Amino acid sequence: METKEHVTLLELNRLVREVIESEMPSEYWVEAELSECRESRGHCYMELVQKDERSATPVARASAKCWASRWFVVRPYFERTAGQPLRVGMKVLLKVYAQFHEAFGFSWIVTDIDPTFTLGDMARKRQEIIRQLKEEGVFDLQRELRLPLFCQHIAVISSETAAGYGDFCRQLAENSYGFQFHVQLFPAVMQGEGVGQSIIAALDGIFTAAGQGDAFDCVVIIRGGGATADLSGFDTLALAENVANFPIPVITGIGHDRDESILDMVSHTHVKTPTAAAAFLVDHLLQVHNAINDCQERMLRLVQQRMSVQHAQLSVLQETITRLFSVVRVRQEARLDALYGRLTAAVTQTTLAEKAKIDAFEQRIPLLLFRTVADRKHRLELLEEKAKSLDPALLLRRGYSITLKDGHALRDASLLRPGDEIETRLEKGIIKSTVI
Repeated sequence: METKEHVTLLELNRLVREVIESEMPSEYWVEAELSECRESRGHCYMELVQKDERSATPVARASAKCWASRWFVVRPYFERTAGQPLRVGMKVLLKVYAQFHEAFGFSWIVTDIDPTFTLGDMARKRQEIIRQLKEEGVFDLQRELRLPLFCQHIAVISSETAAGYGDFCRQLAENSYGFQFHVQLFPAVMQGEGVGQSIIAALDGIFTAAGQGDAFDCVVIIRGGGATADLSGFDTLALAENVANFPIPVITGIGHDRDESILDMVSHTHVKTPTAAAAFLVDHLLQVHNAINDCQERMLRLVQQRMSVQHAQLSVLQETITRLFSVVRVRQEARLDALYGRLTAAVTQTTLAEKAKIDAFEQRIPLLLFRTVADRKHRLELLEEKAKSLDPALLLRRGYSITLKDGHALRDASLLRPGDEIETRLEKGIIKSTVI
């Protein structure tokens, strides 16, 4: 068998390295998206990808490394300028050179990262999200809500162990005015990639609790710590839509001083820090308290002014009534005197007339009584004669008899039945019979 000319893999890889080092000695600025980014032993290992703009399908991939000596300088500058660390899905502009190692293969070595490019890409994404929110008509929905006057029942979305949450609760509890607040925590992840979905889940929990009878006056989204760190989780379309459409006012205090996030833009009110959010709620309640006190003082002044006016009017009326009463009293007294004279004369005249009538009746009464008694006596005599003529005893003396049944006079024989007992009364004696 004929032996073919060949090289070893190591020789081939050395040849590739020599070609790359000779043909690609320069450094290149390359635009790519991070599909993976991790640190190990001070080095940063990245996976770069380029996607088709229409289908988002990867059309190129490569590995990249930034050695610890360079990463120690590049990372702080990038985070300080961009306001957040490198993360998966971020578009970056990297300065790289090609390196091929016989044992580890090809890789791009990163020597610098331009944070302004990432900021520009982030700004474009933010503007696109803002434009979409405005087209949907939800960008200003939260600001159309009215914060309740007595905003004391607070639903808080934060990390349970965050220092900012403790500061928020402490400032509410220790306010110098003695206002009482009721805080309920809905825990959420406030760092990293899961921020948006975690906050959305917490909002869903608040909505469910409110539907079950727990009334909340507002929602406060706060993040502890003073570092700006990663704010990209607060710039997602899904989170912005959920907050914008939430039916309860949302206040944000996620602790950054450089820029406001999209979450801040769509919220009802945004402040810098958790303690500022607590101060806002205390100040809001203080304004309501002061407004109530002002109204109370105004009402008291108005009542006092009205009472003074009414008192003056009553004094004038009192004087007027006293004067008018004197005039009316004189007139009424004169009228009463006249009426008394007329009444006295009328009574005297009526008394004399009635006395004359009584005297006349006194003279006529004896005569009337005599006539009435005589008339009644004559009528009694006539009735007596009539009663005597109707006496049954006279009929019995003339030979008539009276038949009784059950004590009643019997006038119709057809009313009798065999066996009935009847009684016949004669002038002298009584006959009892039984009907056959």
